[in-house]
Amino acid sequence: MTNPPEQQQFKSASSNRFVVPGWTSLVPGKPDTVEIQLDIDPRDKERQQAVLLIEYWATNEELTLQSLLPARAFVAAGQDGWCIFVPTQGRVLVRAIDAQPDPPILASHWINIDPQTVPGTVVNVVVKFPDAPTPAQNLLLNNNN
Repeated sequence: MTNPPEQQQFKSASSNRFVVPGWTSLVPGKPDTVEIQLDIDPRDKERQQAVLLIEYWATNEELTLQSLLPARAFVAAGQDGWCIFVPTQGRVLVRAIDAQPDPPILASHWINIDPQTVPGTVVNVVVKFPDAPTPAQNLLLNNNN
């Protein structure tokens, strides 16, 4: 029986952040010139069900790559954090999802990458989940008569 080789974990040379696996060389012939740094509020790192759903659309019609990054991955990364690399074209969609509270949380944000973007541009995305409603707020939310 053979053991599969361990997958190499890439890091950004400029920020020392871990690169989400698969987020390099997305479009053949187009260099990865934009670093999108992903941060999560320190209080949200302990959420058990929270994830970031990250999508790259090379064109409006083509979903090129989609990845899930659990909130607990930010704990594992320590101070280094996470990032992705994209070429100067297309769009990135970052969705913050937490299925644990009732009602669940879903927020999304599009980042449009202009073809004229200067190589080496860094974009920082900070995710902060809202606080869970108190029992009194839940009563008010459920009392829609």
